[in-house]
Amino acid sequence: MKILVADRISPLGVEFLQKQDGFEVMEAYGSAPEKVLELAKDASAIIVRSDTKITREVFEIATELKAVGRAGVGVDNIDVSAATEKGVIVMNTPGGNTIATAELTFTHMLCGTRPIVRGVTGMREGKWERKQLKGAELRGKTLAVLGLGRIGAEVAKRALAFEMAVVAYDPYLTSERAKELDLEKVELDEAFSKADYLTVHMPMTDQTRNIVDESAFAKMKDGVRVFNCARGGIIKESALAEALKSGKVAYAGLDVYEQEPLPEDHVFRELENLNLTPHLGASTAEAQESVGVEIAEAIAEVLNGGRIRNAINMPSIDPKDLESLSPYLDLCERLGAFARQAAQGSVEAIQITYYGGVVDFDCVPLTRAVQKGWLTGIAGEDGINDVNAPFKIKDLGIMVETTKSSTSVDYNELIEVKTISSDKSEQMVRGTVLGKTNDPRIVEVDGQAIEVRPVDILLVIRNVDKPGIVGKLGTTLGNCSVNIANMSLSRAEEGEWALTICELDNQPPESALQALVEDPDIREARVSRQG
Repeated sequence: MKILVADRISPLGVEFLQKQDGFEVMEAYGSAPEKVLELAKDASAIIVRSDTKITREVFEIATELKAVGRAGVGVDNIDVSAATEKGVIVMNTPGGNTIATAELTFTHMLCGTRPIVRGVTGMREGKWERKQLKGAELRGKTLAVLGLGRIGAEVAKRALAFEMAVVAYDPYLTSERAKELDLEKVELDEAFSKADYLTVHMPMTDQTRNIVDESAFAKMKDGVRVFNCARGGIIKESALAEALKSGKVAYAGLDVYEQEPLPEDHVFRELENLNLTPHLGASTAEAQESVGVEIAEAIAEVLNGGRIRNAINMPSIDPKDLESLSPYLDLCERLGAFARQAAQGSVEAIQITYYGGVVDFDCVPLTRAVQKGWLTGIAGEDGINDVNAPFKIKDLGIMVETTKSSTSVDYNELIEVKTISSDKSEQMVRGTVLGKTNDPRIVEVDGQAIEVRPVDILLVIRNVDKPGIVGKLGTTLGNCSVNIANMSLSRAEEGEWALTICELDNQPPESALQALVEDPDIREARVSRQG
């Protein structure tokens, strides 16, 4: 089998592949697109970094291709849709730059504490500014970490070694995980108010975009220091610039930007209390070696018929089982998304129970689909798939339990997803597939029977069981041109709280949701995104 290494990776990775029986390694660094097409014709696998583009044309011509590996995180240079259509596995190496990025963050923190950059520049210019270059110490300061994934956790460990106090905001961080890391879990506003130093390690999502904005800076101490080596756009650039000019932020360090490369006329280039680096997070010899060896090992394992690691576009399911499992995989992913958005507080455990004929399946792929659905929408650009979802759930400190039950239920197959939060509150959703077309359905929410299709946009209402609620709901949504495709209602007892779930054609504005929750007869109104 031929393996095309189109971009330069660690020599150790190439050497590993060359030592494997049955592999022929073609090194073609810096090849023109036409040359890549020629070499890809009979390749079984292609390895790239960020330079070579693996386009639809490549997938059309490479009929022997089984896998494409990216030595790094992003796969923007790979046409994943085309790969999926052709049955080609696309893999990446999301963990290889963890330490490199954590250490770069700490480098920025140190250079934002002691005026190293100005000192070096002054010395080269013949200056001796000893008295002017007064710094500070990290010891005794409070570091607020926004996002406690792999990189955030590594930064926290280093801060503790410097005798800093560490507080962390992450809505999916459990109390047990926080205790294990010897840090304090706090809410977002408290993280802002406590921070002497603040660093962000969140993925870029709709929820995290500009999460550190003007209002956030207003809640911080005067003289706070702020750092971002995660994703551009999490810190609102215009707000940071003003905070640096006013002195609200004493110093900042950035490695990522809303637009890259950073425009030559950007205001950041004019600010002396801001250190800038050109997206160097993964730029260490060790990180490049790590991702090179990791992708080589992953490619070899796939070509030898082994497990699939960090697949972007393909579940790790035996092809002969995929057809039977497909409708349940879709159902499980949607149940996972619904369960996350229904959960109260910090979730510590997800309990998945299988009933009826579904217990005869290998339920591991179904469990992974629930976890994938849970993470969709909160994991940003790093990508979620059936392979890496369990590891990302584990990183959040959430325990996943599965049970195959013999208890009799009202459906031939039934899947239950229950969440348990740190305050011991529980939420539950059940689903099944119906008819010859195997349409997914949510059939129970927190003990109340209901039947609703888990379409992309659901409006979930808890209301007093009394006349007029449906009319208020229709009027409110109609006034903002939101169409109700279908509506399902359920109540436990007459006159008590009722459950209403609407399938919507489009997203209602926040003003409509606010109007609903302000109604004294409505206890809850929220949108659940299933797509």
